[in-house]
Amino acid sequence: MKRLKLGLLPLASLLSVPAQAEVKSATDYGFETVRVVTVKASPAAAYAMLGKPALWWSGAHTYSGSAKNLSLQLRAGGCFCEAIPADTAMVEHARVVFAQPGKMLRVLGGFGPLQQEGVSGALTFALKPVDGGTEVTMRYVVGGYIRMGPKVMAPLVDQVLGEQLVGLKVALDR
Repeated sequence: MKRLKLGLLPLASLLSVPAQAEVKSATDYGFETVRVVTVKASPAAAYAMLGKPALWWSGAHTYSGSAKNLSLQLRAGGCFCEAIPADTAMVEHARVVFAQPGKMLRVLGGFGPLQQEGVSGALTFALKPVDGGTEVTMRYVVGGYIRMGPKVMAPLVDQVLGEQLVGLKVALDR
């Protein structure tokens, strides 16, 4: 199985990250990151695209090395999963706990290296109609035990999730 790449992103990726990005807080117990981007699509189209991570998630941040192996069921209890065909393995990245079409999607899970830590993470996508499209707010709140420490991990996770939000924006603005 390939290891998830969580190192620093190339400079070009950093330059394309949405301007409204922030590690809201980081304590000894957890952290919260928030990113906001505006897309040209309607809230309904943005919500539908969330269910197609193969079209917007970066393959560099998967276990299989390819986003085409990702799936996300847009219903409570739905799996944000990844097939690893070469190993005939499956990874559950998160589980859908709130699904409100066109408005909000929330999944619970520890993404990437957080999966092996003693944490709980809530990743929420809130969709709000604005002139010319939709404002997408991505918030990830993580609490629990992280061996390297939440204050160290927070900016790394924020950076990687920011790359995914850029991918979502690119997919929706085509």
